[in-house]
This record gives sequence, C-alpha cells and structure tokens, in this order.
Amino acid sequence: MKPAARSRASVRRRISVPLRFADGYTTTADMVTFNGLADQQPHFALALGAFDPDGSTPPLVRPHSECVTGDVFGSQRCDCGAQLREAVERISGHGGYLLYLRQEGRGIGLYDKLDAYALQDCGLDTYQANLALGRHADERDYTVAAQMLQALDVQRIALLSNNPDKASQLTARGVVVTELVSTAVHLSAVNAAYLLTKARRGAHTLRGLSHCTDADVACPSQASS
Repeated sequence: MKPAARSRASVRRRISVPLRFADGYTTTADMVTFNGLADQQPHFALALGAFDPDGSTPPLVRPHSECVTGDVFGSQRCDCGAQLREAVERISGHGGYLLYLRQEGRGIGLYDKLDAYALQDCGLDTYQANLALGRHADERDYTVAAQMLQALDVQRIALLSNNPDKASQLTARGVVVTELVSTAVHLSAVNAAYLLTKARRGAHTLRGLSHCTDADVACPSQASS
C-alpha cells in the first residue's frame, strides 16, 4: 500500500460552467482547480448538484481518469465516455464531485495507451499490453484525489466506481468511504473483451461479466445491468 499524502492542497479557483452532452443532457457544474497537488498536474473537480457538507449523507464522488479517446471522441474500445456521462448525471441528482484526473491509459499516457492498443490488436489483453511496454498494469495513484477532497473539506464519501483499488487507495489516504456505488455496465460488441478482462484481472465489480466465457464475451443479458 502506498503511503498517505503528507501535503495539503488548496482550492485555487471555482467557476460555474454550463454543460451539454452529445445526447442533449444538460447541467451546471462548478469547475474547481487546485494549488499544491502532489504531482503538479492540472487535475480538476466538477462540483455537481447540492449536498449538505455537515449532514449525514456523504457526497457522491467519482474519481474519473482522463480518457481522451473515450471522453472526447467517443471511442468504443473502452467504457470511459459512457461512465463519465453517467457519473455527471448521477452526481448531479445526488450532490457531490467528479474528480477529473489527468492519468490517461491507467497512468501510462496517451501515446503508450495507443501503443498498447496495437498490442491488443495482436492478441494481448489490456493489462498484458501495458506490461509488454515495460509499464505496470495499472499506474494510477489516487493521492491527488485525496488531496482534492481534503481541499474541498470532504472527509466522507460514497464512491461511485466499480474499481476496488480506488476505495483502497483513498481509504489509505484518510478518506472515509462509506459506500461503494457501482456504475452501470456499458457493454458493446467492441469493448466486451476489455470489460471482461477488467472484471477478471482487475476485480472490477461488473455484474455478471466475471462469469462469462471467452467464447461469449458479449454477454448480451448483462448489457442493461
């Protein structure tokens, strides 16, 4: 387990931004930037909806790792864009934060991620491809996510994620995770093998996929889970 963060970040600026997604969904977010983040990268938070910071119900929080191909261009090779869209609406309805973390490709960067795609096209899975490039299977570090929450005076959260590593890392860094809230399974014929690998090798809680076989990775019955 990586050590807890020692430094404390602060809010740099908070500004209201109206959002409109390709499917027509609209909402308004406060975009929050920070000083003092451990890696000095331009991570930011979207404050969505309303919640009582002193109340008994913690904010719903999703740490979302940047995915230019999925978030911006709608790539079907992953489920990142769909998860981002879902998270914004769900957090807007509940109240909380989307933490947008600049760690493309599970932390290996855009160019290496595209190189990993080429290796996946040759038969490796998403974790094997990262390792073949001399990288770790998952290099993401959620120290800055914990710093962002501390700067926002958030100590307790409901975590919107299928990835148990996020909960483990945030807990180790002093964030109290009261609940792990799963996102939907955004399954397509293109990303089925990718999602199956995350469920099997990354222990992501993608309901039903861990029981699928390689011969039936589409698992149509799980598409609406």
